[in-house]
Formats: sequence, structure tokens, C-alpha cells
Amino acid sequence: MRPPQPPPKPTIPPPDDDGATPHPTAGIRKKGSGVRPWLLLDSTGQAQIVEVGKHAIMRRTGLPARDLRILDPLLSYPSTVLGREKAIVINLEHIKAIITAQEVLMLNSKDPSVSPFIEELQRRIFRHHQASNSQEDGADGENTDWANLYGLEDTQSRAASPSASFPVKGEEEGKVDGKQQVSENREGLKPLPFEFVALEACLEAACSNLDHEARALEQEAHPALDKLTSKISTLNLERVRQIKSRLVAITGRVQKVRDELEHLLDDDDDMAEMYLTDKLQQQLEHSSLTSASEQDDLDDDVNRVEIDDSVPAEISTGGPGGSARFEEQLYGGLSKRSHGTHTSTTHSAISKLDVEELEMLLEAYFVQIDGTLNKLSTLKEYVDDTEDYINIMLDDKQNHLLQMGVMLTTATLVVSAFVVVAGIFGMNISIELFDDTKAGMKEFLWTVGGSTAGTIFLYVVAIGWCKHKRLLE
Repeated sequence: MRPPQPPPKPTIPPPDDDGATPHPTAGIRKKGSGVRPWLLLDSTGQAQIVEVGKHAIMRRTGLPARDLRILDPLLSYPSTVLGREKAIVINLEHIKAIITAQEVLMLNSKDPSVSPFIEELQRRIFRHHQASNSQEDGADGENTDWANLYGLEDTQSRAASPSASFPVKGEEEGKVDGKQQVSENREGLKPLPFEFVALEACLEAACSNLDHEARALEQEAHPALDKLTSKISTLNLERVRQIKSRLVAITGRVQKVRDELEHLLDDDDDMAEMYLTDKLQQQLEHSSLTSASEQDDLDDDVNRVEIDDSVPAEISTGGPGGSARFEEQLYGGLSKRSHGTHTSTTHSAISKLDVEELEMLLEAYFVQIDGTLNKLSTLKEYVDDTEDYINIMLDDKQNHLLQMGVMLTTATLVVSAFVVVAGIFGMNISIELFDDTKAGMKEFLWTVGGSTAGTIFLYVVAIGWCKHKRLLE
């Protein structure tokens, strides 16, 4: 008889992102809800897909959970650009990204509408990496061949780019973008920071997408409105109604992007928060200065502590009281100096940055999105004018129908008078007109003709009176 087998040990799943071990039955739920694929683009243009949870993203970027909700595709959030301590959160139209000082994280990279943007972003990051390497090699701003640097061939860019799934665009677009960055580098003698290159790509993609939709709607709206003006029908009215609904939706999206850019331009503190590279360099410099100053203070304090000949031997030779007093003198001074250095470092780290560079960048796209909004406003005015014209035409037709109703009502009233005469003759009474010896057909025709002429005369008089009173045209 076999001994009873022990029950199998339950398999414990590995810890999740925040270090806690989840419940055995919660693995599938967390896999489906918390872990999502992110496209990671580093500062060299390399792309890779990573599947991480929100806690890992929070630790990597320093963002709170409420900022990550803005990027949730299941939630409907308006266009937003947020500057935080270590990252920039971008939610512009179809672009949902997190920008840090060294990388870009894209959430909806599998969306077909985002693929062209990823190609453009990868191309810009690669060229920014080439420009940064050229500057670090000691190239002078006047002697550097920026045109050759930014006018690389497609084959070279594609060969240097490790991701084969995001090819580089054509040479003409590269030349145009290269000219823009050439002027910027010649004026500023340095390329834009990494986060500004990614931010500019996001702003350009969002503004260009909205402008393209506005142009397409404008090309579709004008023929439909003209056709409705020439012929008012149910089909034409339905087409114009759909166009107006799309116009309202696009105008709201453009207005939100414009308001977000205007809010950033009005607040220098928000723009200063977006200088991630400068803040990172400041932190590194302050940390190195702090460590160097602490080492110098330690050396100075050690050199200043000298043993006085007048002190008793048991104190100078390391007695208990002397040792304690020595440590107090040495490390007490170090703690005070260290505290002062840390305070000065903190105050210098929070000094305001010059936001002129970012302000010029945002103003360029603010002007572009404002032009798109003006274009939509002009189209809206054209739609409103067409609606007013249609309403005037409908009112005119309604007035004609009312006038016709007045004329028909007047004719009915006048004919009723003739009916009264016919009713009188239809009565069973004895009059001379019915006597064959005294009257005949001649008198009957005169009676009918006179009644008809009287009816027409009364109708003409009634219409003339209505026109005199301006009830009819």
C-alpha cells in the first residue's frame, strides 16, 4: 500500500512592479489590466517594446498616478501638456507620450495613425544625437558643417537606426527640417535639448493633423454649402448638418490645444519645469560640488585640530573624555558645514531658468494652431451666413404661400356672394323672371352675366385694398 502523497505546493507568482507579492489568483487580472506595452525611444533613436506596469513607469519617470490617467486610452481626457520634475506628459490628439531627459515612452505605438509620427520622431532624435556627438567632439559652431550633418542620406540614417520597423522619411523633408535646425544651431551654437526635440515633434504632429483635418473639412464644406444654396433639399440639408457637426468637434479640439499652449506661454514656472536636461545637469553639478565641499571641509577640520601641549597627557593620548571631545569638535563642525552647503545647494537649484528658448518654440506652434482656429472660425461664419440665407429664402417662400392663401380666401369670399344669388334663384318662389310671357333667355343671361361681373369687380376691389394696405406685394 502506497503512502499518501503530500499535496502539491502552490506556486507563488513573482513580485510585481512595486515589490509586493500578488495573490496567486490575481496574476491574470494584473496581466490584463496593469501591464501594457510601451514603445521606448532612447536618446540615440533606438526603439524597443517593453511591457511594464504603471508602478514601474511611475518609478522610472517620477510621475504620480493621476498624471498617468491622462494617457489612459479608456478614459477621455482633453489635450494636455504637463511639465513635471523629471518628465513631460503629452496628450495631444492621437499622441500619448511621456518625455524625459533621455527617452520617450509611447503608449499607443500600435495605432496606425501614430506610425508616421514615430518615424518622424525617431529621425529627429537620431539627428539630434548626431549633432550632440559632433558638439561634444569639440567642433566649433562656425566651422561645423551643420548642413551636411542634418542633410544625411536616407540610407545612412536607416543604417544607423537599429529599429527596422520605423524607417526614415524622404530626403526633401530631411532638408527642410535640417534647415530649421541649422538656423537654430547657428544662432544658439548648440542643438536643442532632447526633451524639446521630442516636444517639438509632438506639437508639430498634433498641429499638422488638426490643420489637415480643417483643410479637408473646408474643401468638403464649400461645395456642399453652394449646392444647398442653389437647391434646398433634404439630402443637401443632411450633408450640411453633418459638416456642421464635424466643424463643431474639430473647433473644440483646436481650441483646447490653443488654450493649453496659451496657458504654458502665460506661466513661466510651467515652462521652467520642462527644462529637464538643465535640471538634470544642475542636480549632477550640485551633487558633485556638495561631495567636493564636504571632502574639503573634512580635510580642513582634520588639519585644524591640533593637540595643545598644555593639555594633560591622558586627554591628548586618547582618553575617554578627550576622544569624545575630539569627535565632537571634528564631526560637529562637519555637520554644520554640511548643513549649510546643502541649504545653499537647494536654493541655487530652484533658481529660475531662462525660458526664452522654449517660449519661442511654443509661440511658433501657437501661431500655427491659432491660424487653424481662425480658418475654422471663417468656415463657421460661412456656414452661419449660408444658414441665414437659407432661412431668408424659406421665409420668402412662406410669405408667398401666405399671400396666395390671402388671395384664395378673398376669391372664396367673393364667390360666396355669387352663390347667394344662385341660392335665391333656386328658391321655389314666383317671380317675373320665371314667367315665359314676361321674360325669357335674354333676361336670364343678363342676370347671370351681371352677377359674374359683380363678383369679379368685388374681387378686384378686395385685392386692390389689400395691396393698398401692403398685405400683398
